[in-house]
Amino acid sequence: MSVAAPAAAGSQPPATRTPPAPTVELTAAQLGAIRIAALGDHLFAYRREAVGTIDFDEDLTVQVYPPYQGRIERTYADLGDRVLKGAVLFTLESPDFIAAESNLIAAAATYEQSTSLEQRAVALYAAHGMDQNDYETALANQKAAEGALRAARNALLVFGKTPAQIDALVARRQVESALLVRSPVTGRVTARAAAPGTLVQPGSPPAPFQVADLRSKWLVAQVVESDSPLLRLGQPIEARVGALPGRTFRGRITRLGRSLDPNTHRIAARCTLADPAEELIPGMLASFAIEVQQPVRTLAIPMNGVVRNGDGTFAAWVTTDRRHFTERLVAVGEPLDGQYPVLAGLARGELVVVDGAVFVSNILFAPPSD
Repeated sequence: MSVAAPAAAGSQPPATRTPPAPTVELTAAQLGAIRIAALGDHLFAYRREAVGTIDFDEDLTVQVYPPYQGRIERTYADLGDRVLKGAVLFTLESPDFIAAESNLIAAAATYEQSTSLEQRAVALYAAHGMDQNDYETALANQKAAEGALRAARNALLVFGKTPAQIDALVARRQVESALLVRSPVTGRVTARAAAPGTLVQPGSPPAPFQVADLRSKWLVAQVVESDSPLLRLGQPIEARVGALPGRTFRGRITRLGRSLDPNTHRIAARCTLADPAEELIPGMLASFAIEVQQPVRTLAIPMNGVVRNGDGTFAAWVTTDRRHFTERLVAVGEPLDGQYPVLAGLARGELVVVDGAVFVSNILFAPPSD
């Protein structure tokens, strides 16, 4: 076995010299092909892009059906009209409604009669002028009439009548021939299938009217599978439509699908957008950006100020006098908005080439002219 001799006292290992960084001097004409600036911070808002379709907010959309079968007599609203909650949309000739009114009037009359008989029975029974069996029969008849009146009133509540309207009907003892069907919400008529003479039934499509609050819209999109782990409920989004260039509509993710489409390998995402001016039209195509993490402000350099070398490293060109440029290896993150976040190699305020870095590199490695 050979053993290395000990090093002589005071001897030093040979020094490893770092080669100097490449430097380029540009002429005045060449300087016109680049742009120089001091490095500063940039706000990186990390987003994922997707496309979708504008739709009605179904949570604010109501299909207006009559409570019972009948024939439409008259309509009071048209497609596109704005209606208030409680506004009459159409009137309906309904045999069931007329029968319910008749039952109420009859029940009210029976109740009044039975109440009067009960009061007389109480007085006679107290004066020993009526036997107990007749007295109890009068009390039972009054209770039965009271229950029948309550049932008749409840039947008209189903037709949309208010307690005050029912009281007025009982007071005037007159049957209304038409049932008023009112809008349950404030909004705009977005669909109408009602016409005078049309026979309609509750729950049988199409609904005579559809009323929606258009100040809120849905954006329904299919997001690529690779982005699906980044999606969360409540994430903010910014949407744009081709019909309204320059406009941005903001909202949040409110629903996420739980499975991927087997054909497209995309996941369904639904966003709710604020549209106070009612500018978005259902069916419009929209592009939108999902903010997948909190914005980060950090040192950045434009992408045109960075050169990717053949060995996979990144480099920037630094100057102090705006004429001589030195190559500096840098570490950068994922680019966004045309900017690289600087992880190492550069400092705030340093003068660097921010546009034309490849041009400078080409000068450095250009073959010498004959």
